[in-house]
Formats: sequence, C-alpha cells, structure tokens
Amino acid sequence: MPKLYLASKSPRRREILASMGVTDIALLVNGPLTPGAFAGDEVQLTDEAPEDYVLRTATDKALQAIERIRSMNLTAAPVLAADTVVILKGEILGKPADREEARSFMARLSNQTHEVRTAVVVGTSIEDLASEVSVSHVHFCHLEPEAIEAYINTSEPYDKAGGYGIQGLAGLFIDRIEGSYSGIMGLPVFETGRLLKRFNVI
Repeated sequence: MPKLYLASKSPRRREILASMGVTDIALLVNGPLTPGAFAGDEVQLTDEAPEDYVLRTATDKALQAIERIRSMNLTAAPVLAADTVVILKGEILGKPADREEARSFMARLSNQTHEVRTAVVVGTSIEDLASEVSVSHVHFCHLEPEAIEAYINTSEPYDKAGGYGIQGLAGLFIDRIEGSYSGIMGLPVFETGRLLKRFNVI
C-alpha cells in the first residue's frame, strides 16, 4: 500500500522524497501504475503571470491524479504534484525544444540572475488540497560561447526547465543562489516536508 502517489515523471523528485524517508510511493501515469510520465507541460494562458502558472499546473496535475485514483478504485493515499519554472525578466523559460533554443537559453542566462519557482501540491481530494511555493534566485556567471556549445552537446539541457540542472554540469556555471537548492532541483524539502506532515506521510 503506497503512503503517497506521485504525479510526476521526474526522477529527481523521487530521489528527494527518498532522501526524506518517503519510499512507499506509487507513480501515477496515463495508464497502469508503472514508472513514467503522468502529465505533460501545460501552455501558459494569455496574460497569466509565471507565479500563477506554476501553481495552476501543479494543482491541475494533483487534481488529475486524484480523479485517476477515484476512477480506478485505488487504495486511498495523498497525492503529491509539483511544477518548476525558470523565470528570466518576467518570461518563463521552459524545456528547450532543440539545440538552438538550448543555446539561446544559456546565452540569455549568462551573467544574469533569474528566479526559480517550484509549486508543490498535496491532497486527497479537491477539498483538502494544500500548496506551498518555493522561490529561489540563481545567478549564472559569464558564459563563453565555447562553454555553451560544450553544454548543449550533452543530454542535460533538454528535459529541464530553463535548459539546465543545478545538480549536474550546469552547477559549474552558478556562482551563487538565494533560496532552496532542492527547490531549484524540483522539490523543496522544507516546504514539501510541511505538507507531508499535514497528511501524516512523514
């Protein structure tokens, strides 16, 4: 019996939960309960602020997961959903579609401070959903074109918000952060812990 349903395809989120002692996890996907993606990225609505977008998408994923649990008559347990966005000068930088976009993201992030927001939503029904949002600021050093080319030649940029992972090679580009390192990875430990305690998961 799972203690928690995770509506996320991110292995980093599973690893962070395991580091918090939460290992009895079922992954919810579009089909049987097997490892894989649950929900894809959603489109930002017209005039929707980045801070509203990230909370909405995390909430939508949680509600989809709760409905799937109900429709499949699965064992009751809280659902955790999360979403992370990289925001530069008010614009969301999503997952780069190709090398050109990855190169553009790195060039724009070079020698700039950007914001990373991660929204976490936990609940068992629409009535008891609870959420927390972690806000961090990340500063990239100046990136030479050669460094950008070397980075986009790896597989790292293409499945991550903003085109980089702080826990990987891109950590070499970051000279300072303000906020939550785990939140920048995709699941802030402090905020997630507070939510999971409310639902007696930890």
